[in-house]
Amino acid sequence: MYDRLKGFRDFYPGEMSARREVTDAVEEQLRRYGFREVGTPAMERTEMYVDKSGEEIVEELYTFEDKGGRNVALTPELTPTVARMVVAKQQALQKPIKWFSTRPFWRYEQVQQGRFREFYQTNVDIFGVSDPEADAEILAAAADVLTELGLTAEDFEFRVSHRDILGGLLESLDSDVDIADAIRAVDKSQKIDDAEYHELLVEAGLTREEAESFDAVLATDDLDDLVEFAGTDRVASAVENLRAVLDAADDFGADEFCTVSLETARGLDYYTGVVFECFDTAGEVSRSVFGGGRYDDLIEGFGGQPTPAVGVGIGHATLSLLCQRAGVWPEEELTTDYYVLTVGDTRDVAADIARQLRASGNVVESNLTGRGFGDQLGYADGINAETVVVVGEQDLADDAVTLKDMASGDQKQVPLEAFPGEYDRPTYDDY
Repeated sequence: MYDRLKGFRDFYPGEMSARREVTDAVEEQLRRYGFREVGTPAMERTEMYVDKSGEEIVEELYTFEDKGGRNVALTPELTPTVARMVVAKQQALQKPIKWFSTRPFWRYEQVQQGRFREFYQTNVDIFGVSDPEADAEILAAAADVLTELGLTAEDFEFRVSHRDILGGLLESLDSDVDIADAIRAVDKSQKIDDAEYHELLVEAGLTREEAESFDAVLATDDLDDLVEFAGTDRVASAVENLRAVLDAADDFGADEFCTVSLETARGLDYYTGVVFECFDTAGEVSRSVFGGGRYDDLIEGFGGQPTPAVGVGIGHATLSLLCQRAGVWPEEELTTDYYVLTVGDTRDVAADIARQLRASGNVVESNLTGRGFGDQLGYADGINAETVVVVGEQDLADDAVTLKDMASGDQKQVPLEAFPGEYDRPTYDDY
C-alpha cells in the first residue's frame, strides 16, 4: 500500500465534478472579457526563476538535472512563463495581449490551510496596456468570476494598494531604508503583532520613531495625507494612478468590492504599481484568497521590449474554501441522465438507445457486467440516474421499453418507436 505524497491531493469523481463546474464557470467568465486561453509547459529552466527571484527560490522548487544535463524545475508560477512567451513573439502579437490559463503548479513549502505543494490556479494577464482601465478590468473580471459563482460583496473584498505609494513613503524618510525588505515587512503586517512588525521595519533601516509614524500613515483613510507625509512627486503620481484605477473600477462595476488598504503589499518584488488581494470578509479563510497587480518591468527583464502588464492568479484551493464557507460550492455528487437497464438478450437494442441518447448530449450508462435486474437498479440509484430505461425481452415483445423515474419511483411502458423520438432528453413526464 502506497501513501499519497504530503501536499499532493486526490480528487474522486464527486469532488472532481464540483471542481470542474467551478473551473468551467471561472473560464467562461474570462472568455466573456475576451481573454484567450494559452497552454504552457510543466517544466522550465531553473535559471529563469533564479534570475527573477534570487538563489533562495531554489529551496522552494522541485528542481533536478534532466537527462540532457539541463537544470530544470517544475513550474512554481506562471508569470515568468507567459513573460517568456510574450518576448518570443512580441512583434507578432496584437496588443493588448489578454491571456488566461488554468493548470497545476508545484512549490516545496509548508502545507497549511489552502496551501499545497501541488496546487491549481487560473492566471489572467493583460500585456501592452499601461492605462488604469487595464488594472480596473482585471479587478472587474475577478469580481465577476466570484459573483458568477454566487458570491456577493458580503462574502469577499479586494484590498487595493499601490507599490509606488509604499516605496515613495519609505523613500521620503531620512534613514537609509532597504525598500524591498520594508515592503516585505508590510506584506506580513496583518499576520504578526505590531511589535514584531515594527522590529522588521527597524531591521529594514527605519528608526523606531519612523516605523511608528510610517505604520500610522498607512492606516489613514485620506490619500491626501500620504501625499502630504511624503511631499514627493512619486507618491503624488502614485495616488493619482490609484484613484484613476478605482474610478475606472467603479465604471466597470467593481467599486463595491474594493477597499483601499495600504498594508496590502504583495511580497513579490516584481510588482510596480497597483496591487490587490482578495479576502474572505468573514475571516474564516485565514489567508488571502488570491491576489494580483501590475508588473511593468518584467517583460523587459526577460529581454523583451518595454511592455506594461497587469494580472491576477486565482488559486483554486483558497477559492474552494471561500465558496464552501459562503455555501455556494457545488454539490459533490455524481449525476447521470440515463441508465439503460437490460434484461435478457437485448444488448443490441439497448446499445442503439444509449447511442441515440448520447448523441443528444446526455450522460448515459448501461449494463457492462451481466448484473441482474435488482443489482442494476441499485447501481443506477448509486450514480444518481434521473431515468432508467428498461430494455427487457418482455418489453421488446411488446415493441416497447419501460421508463422509470428514479425520484418518484413511477414507471410506464413507452412504444419503442417513440423513444427517444423527437425528444433530446425524454423523461417519464413526456409520455
